Amino acid sequence: MRAFATAATLSLALLSTPALSLSVTVNDDSSLKSTAATIAHGLMKYYTGNNTGDTPGNLPDPYYWWEAGAMFGTIIDYWHLTGDSSYNDATLQAMVHQAGPSKDFMPKNQTRTEGNDDQGFWAMAAMTAAENKFPDPPKEDAQWLAVTQAVFNQYVLRWDPADCKGGMRWQIFQFNNGWNYKNSISNGCFFNIAARLHRYTGNSTYGDWATKIFEWHQTVGLITKDWGVHDGITIDLDGTCTRIDVLEWSYNSGIFLHGAAAMYNATNGGDKWKNAVDGILKRATAKFVKDGVVFEQFCEGNKLCNNDQQSFKGYLLRWFAATTQLAPYTYQTVKPFLETAATKAASVCIGSPDATKYKGPPGTACGFSWTTGATFDGLVAVGSMMNALDAVMYNLVGKAAPPVTSKSGGTSKGDPSAGSGGTQDPTKLKPLTTADKVGAGIITMLFVVGAFGSTAFMLLDRR
Repeated sequence: MRAFATAATLSLALLSTPALSLSVTVNDDSSLKSTAATIAHGLMKYYTGNNTGDTPGNLPDPYYWWEAGAMFGTIIDYWHLTGDSSYNDATLQAMVHQAGPSKDFMPKNQTRTEGNDDQGFWAMAAMTAAENKFPDPPKEDAQWLAVTQAVFNQYVLRWDPADCKGGMRWQIFQFNNGWNYKNSISNGCFFNIAARLHRYTGNSTYGDWATKIFEWHQTVGLITKDWGVHDGITIDLDGTCTRIDVLEWSYNSGIFLHGAAAMYNATNGGDKWKNAVDGILKRATAKFVKDGVVFEQFCEGNKLCNNDQQSFKGYLLRWFAATTQLAPYTYQTVKPFLETAATKAASVCIGSPDATKYKGPPGTACGFSWTTGATFDGLVAVGSMMNALDAVMYNLVGKAAPPVTSKSGGTSKGDPSAGSGGTQDPTKLKPLTTADKVGAGIITMLFVVGAFGSTAFMLLDRR
């Protein structure tokens, strides 16, 4: 009976057969969807939050809470682009649970260690759900638009004009490392959701805040004249703000690009936002594309990217694709990068690590680096799988429905006053546990770089 091989026979065959990369044809929708489905399956095998006794929305160690929010944002786009609803129930359960009883992505299991950027990645996932018409939750639960508005309102309350003349701090509570740092990703989350809320609702208050945040970045030098996006600025003990971390990460450029495209779309193609879109796109492709391949320029070549940083370039691809929907004239510029990313990413989805590292089908684990040919680098993780999924599925964006607004078919219910009660009193939070300490989000530490011994704010560990 040759049609029924035993498990042992299959295992021996896999071990003795050279690994074959996933095959993808970038101009064939069925090929893109099939390959994306395989990668999505491997990605979601990392998720344990829907297991009995686990917390919906959480990824297991060593992954931080923010990356789970980023993953569900990816899966919402996956459903929108492919029509595959396999993970919709798990996604809805996770998003509603992590919105928490206060419906603002300040759940008790995360709040003490939560930063503004962590909250922002969940809020952006909720905004994506509203824009893509992802199935709405039951009426008694957090609604996609309302929970995004709640985070926006809390961000407004955290805007700090006393230091650096504006901007949000990285941390929500001053007892966490990084309180004296105003970083581009936290403020980028604020800018991104403000711009998208402006487009979705038509409320000019959101647009005014988006403009204010963007112009503050330019004024303090975090967005440079040639459209580089630096990592952040430190508040010194004397209250001055002169020390800028000049590192450029792909997701910082991407989050501002997408927000600028939303403002361009909302303002009917105004020159201010077209210049921003064009400038950031040009800078990002020069900085984060090598021989046509998207890569994380600071840490990928020297193999120093940590778990967080290994996911950044996937978000850049996400925001590249989203920009083409909001500023369609950019499509011809972005399309070649998406196509190359798809073929290169699929070519390294050939790994078969042990089950402690990867629970998907053998031979389909996706490595992190795409610049070394069809070689699996062993760096398989949630980040590398998200990157590969993004690389493949966003080639479907040209035929996808654009993000809706409240006037063009949006169904998500809003609440402009949501979250305006402010942030929880940290003195009333439960004592910090070991589990809490490992649940913090995007982390940075002091890292010495360059022959001149300059320091850069890479990763300040909050654990």
